[in-house]
Amino acid sequence: MTKIENIAKNTSYLTLALILQKIISFSYFTLLARYVGPAALGQYYLAISFTTIFAIFIDLGFANVLTREIAKDKDRASSWLGNILSLKLPLTILVLLAVFILINVLGYDSMTKALVYVSCISMVLDSFTATFFSAVRGFHNLKYESISSVVYQLIVLIVGYSALLLGGGLILAIGALALASIYNFVYSWSVVRRKLQVGVHFLFDKPLIREILVISWPFAAYAILQRVYTYLDSVLLSVLAGDVQVGLYQVAFKIIFALQFLPLAFTASLYPALSAYWHSNREQLAVSFERAMNYLIIISLPIIVGAVVLSDKIILLFKDGYAGAALPLRISIISLFFIFLNFPVGALLNACDEQRKNTRNMAIVLFVSIAMNLFLIPRWQAVGASMTVLATSALMFILGILVVRKIITYRIGKNLLVFTKVFLASLLMGLVIWVGREYFNVFITTILGGLLYFFILFLLGGFSRNDILSIYHSFRKSDTGAVKINTNL
Repeated sequence: MTKIENIAKNTSYLTLALILQKIISFSYFTLLARYVGPAALGQYYLAISFTTIFAIFIDLGFANVLTREIAKDKDRASSWLGNILSLKLPLTILVLLAVFILINVLGYDSMTKALVYVSCISMVLDSFTATFFSAVRGFHNLKYESISSVVYQLIVLIVGYSALLLGGGLILAIGALALASIYNFVYSWSVVRRKLQVGVHFLFDKPLIREILVISWPFAAYAILQRVYTYLDSVLLSVLAGDVQVGLYQVAFKIIFALQFLPLAFTASLYPALSAYWHSNREQLAVSFERAMNYLIIISLPIIVGAVVLSDKIILLFKDGYAGAALPLRISIISLFFIFLNFPVGALLNACDEQRKNTRNMAIVLFVSIAMNLFLIPRWQAVGASMTVLATSALMFILGILVVRKIITYRIGKNLLVFTKVFLASLLMGLVIWVGREYFNVFITTILGGLLYFFILFLLGGFSRNDILSIYHSFRKSDTGAVKINTNL
């Protein structure tokens, strides 16, 4: 199987799994939001945001290094994995100690502290699970991770919602995450050990440890900055505007976060191939990047237009107390375009040993984000945080593209041509949804609008019959013949 076919197959597996995962996850989020209200929802996600920020200090960029190095030389997989596990063990102890001290120093109430302590279980187990699945990605295999992601969310939904119905409250609800993390940890370990036949041992090879630290620090710096950038806004909202505003903001944030399964799935499969192409085929590297950008433009723009048009209807999924989330959603959803495109941009920089520039860009964006949040949140609360997300996502994209053009021969005109076609088709779709929502059920109107979008885009040459066949064949196990992909995208 060629790398292009393998990318398509892995993307199809993970995309299908992440669609199911995000549907289940968003269903649970909706039920949780309706059940507990904005203030309690704010506490719940403050605890998750708090531990998620600290979780990155357990990994320190090791996951990216592991995937990249195993993709280069699979025979050394056990050695790389074992030494990284040894590095993570003392880091875990230090991070748990830091979380305990800080959450008490900040003076949060007993409920928030309890939620943070339970969330720490997930923080630790998820970090090691990510390491195991990073090793699996190095083998260009996303099948097992795809299965695991769906089962994880099913456990959270069933156990978490059952706990709420039985009056268990937020502690048992967040405990469902810990239970699902235990399953994920055991499953990921068994995949590495039994399916891939890679030894899982704690090793300490000093030369390799030094090599890991040298390679990983730019990834680590970027990951720390990116994690703080993603979750600090919820913490600042809690401090500067209160838990209710955190709850309102999380409605918009959760919708955007749920939609990121599309670039996440594609990039997870694309990244090992980009790493290989960087060393063996620079021309194919550029072609693969351009195709990735086209794919995400085609997906992101209609979602943005549809969400802006239907934002008030979307908020109705939650109770009346969430009406204040409509405007933050309209603002934040526009950032989805830049968020989607930042995935392949970041993957290319990391695959081509330009992680330091990726880290520099993230540092600039984080500084701007903190400054904007400190200025905008006291004035406009959740709306101000949403404005910051839009501005900083665009800034990250601009900074990244400037570096990309120095690495590859990037034909930006091809992406702009696709953008024009997609933008026109999306506007026509949005018009149909806007008019149709007054006369038909919103779901029927949305489906008709989506079908119209793809029909218009097909007529405009945004994608071809061969692209449809590529997706179809990516689900098939037979590897007979390469499927031609439209290189004019």
